[in-house]
Amino acid sequence: MKKPRLRFPLNDIVMIADRYEYSVSETDLMHLIPEVLKRRYLTKDELQRVAYWKSPRSAGHAGKNDEVYVTEVTRFALSTKSERARIQSLTLLDGVSWPTASVLLHLFHGDPYPILDFRALWSLHLEVPAHYGFGFWWPYVEFCREVATTAGVNMRTLDRALWQYSKENQQIAQQLTAAVGLALSAEL
Repeated sequence: MKKPRLRFPLNDIVMIADRYEYSVSETDLMHLIPEVLKRRYLTKDELQRVAYWKSPRSAGHAGKNDEVYVTEVTRFALSTKSERARIQSLTLLDGVSWPTASVLLHLFHGDPYPILDFRALWSLHLEVPAHYGFGFWWPYVEFCREVATTAGVNMRTLDRALWQYSKENQQIAQQLTAAVGLALSAEL
């Protein structure tokens, strides 16, 4: 993985995060946090709600999990000391890929975790890998933790800023890149 770097000044994180707008409200998810942190596992219904927020298509797949299985897998993931086991065990659940697993850790683990999302990656000059793995995940986590600490913000604020910056700028940047490419090919 190449070294991530912010596309915007560190001092702009809070300002950008304040403009955050996502199509599915996260208010319901935020209300789940204290109870899940106290209990140290998720229910099947809670898993489905998180899956729907991250990717509405995956919510149905998450619903295929047995209640006891969800409890056991999430209990393990939220209590293990192994970073690798923490993220990868969550992907054993139906409907939970690396991005959704990252949301589960982001919301329900006591340590700060960023969310894997194409928008957040773009805001850090990173490409979405063909396959996620721990070798990509862990350096991404460490970088985001360092940025959040340096900026004096929590991980939720940083995540909102990364997502919102991409939403506001990624399409424009891609259009400009395409236009420059067309102009250069026309000159040849």
